[in-house]
Amino acid sequence: MKKYVSILLDIELKIREGQYRSGYKLPSVRDASELYKCSKSTILRAYAELERKHAIYSIPQSGYYVVENPSDVHHSDISDCVDFASASPDLNVFPYLDFQHCLNQAIDTYKYHLFTYGDSQGLETLRHTLVSHLADTQVFAKTDRIIVTSGVQQALEILAKMPFPNGKEKILVEQPSYDIYLRFLEEESIPVNTIARTAEGLDFHELENQFKQENIKFFYTMSRHHNPLGISYNTEERKTIAALAAKYDVYIVEDDYMADLGVDHLVDPIYAYDQTEHTIYLKSFSKIIFPGLRLGVAVLPEILLKAFSSYKRYVDTSILSQAALDIYIKNGMYERHKHTISKLYSERVRILNKAVERYNQTGYIQTPAATSGVYTQFKLPRTVNLERLVHSLNARNIQVVAGKGFYLSSYREQEKFLRISISRAQPDQIDQGVKSIIEEVSKGNWY
Repeated sequence: MKKYVSILLDIELKIREGQYRSGYKLPSVRDASELYKCSKSTILRAYAELERKHAIYSIPQSGYYVVENPSDVHHSDISDCVDFASASPDLNVFPYLDFQHCLNQAIDTYKYHLFTYGDSQGLETLRHTLVSHLADTQVFAKTDRIIVTSGVQQALEILAKMPFPNGKEKILVEQPSYDIYLRFLEEESIPVNTIARTAEGLDFHELENQFKQENIKFFYTMSRHHNPLGISYNTEERKTIAALAAKYDVYIVEDDYMADLGVDHLVDPIYAYDQTEHTIYLKSFSKIIFPGLRLGVAVLPEILLKAFSSYKRYVDTSILSQAALDIYIKNGMYERHKHTISKLYSERVRILNKAVERYNQTGYIQTPAATSGVYTQFKLPRTVNLERLVHSLNARNIQVVAGKGFYLSSYREQEKFLRISISRAQPDQIDQGVKSIIEEVSKGNWY
């Protein structure tokens, strides 16, 4: 047996038996060569093979560490409550050990520079890293077109307030849409037009008419894994939106907050079909890593940079978090965790779909055929009393969110539905949760 293979097998055994646990720092190349009585090149070959197998990872100028193993992590207690309401990632799959290493490495690398005011556009090294990171999803942009924001919400608020070169004033929003942004638009009394989006899609004739006649500054849309519907545009729909934006000088604000989840990440964003620089591309890192990171990215047309920067004005995102995210992406940890959480969510969606198929024989609810992401819609008969239904489900320890909050308060054509999220619903709870929802709806005392 070749020496590097025996070393590799020995380290794998130590990991499997728990001697080298999650986050454990392996011996340095020098120490390992002395331990195994071999050359440094042999150790490097063994470590490289372990990296390729995703058993360990390296942090430049720090060393090699054991990849986080879910069985080593102290999982939070899973209650009897079925959580179909939370939009946050599952606490039990947070990559906190990996990210802890990145934070430590960031401090070692940048030292006191992390605690200065920094650049309002974002840490330059992170923006350079984001150039190639975004290019993987067909978002090609130079460093100076990328601005790091305090989550996607900050970018959305700035875009709503700042002037646009088309001189128009109204924002076109889908109904339903992202609830927090809708409340912001209402509170700020920003002129808004609406367009219905349902599980069947969008009326593109109406979209064109609004672009043509309604003084639309920009159209805010979620191209994939829509919140709350869970649906995505197909390729032709994305191309159509880009073409209409160019034809009528309307900007598109593409909130691609779940760009990395599921098979939909293989479909190019609207941004990729924009030939006239009318698309602002937004991406969040909250749904992949954790919400507390509060980091998002905005890719802007050059003509909008000056106005956006003047409204942003100051550094409002942690430079330490930015530096750690930079290292997290460069080391391949982000990519690995993305695949982990995407697979996890896809399996939960599969379980959900199977449960709906099993218990919804009489068709009390209607739901899109989602295959990935975290959201789906349980559309209900219009006569259902949503408040009573939600209250009854809470009494059965099932948390859901009523669809009413995802509409502007003035919008009258609301569908009655529950937004179902699987991000924190445990696989062994999903089946029973769906069964209970359908039982409650089928009782018929909500009408």
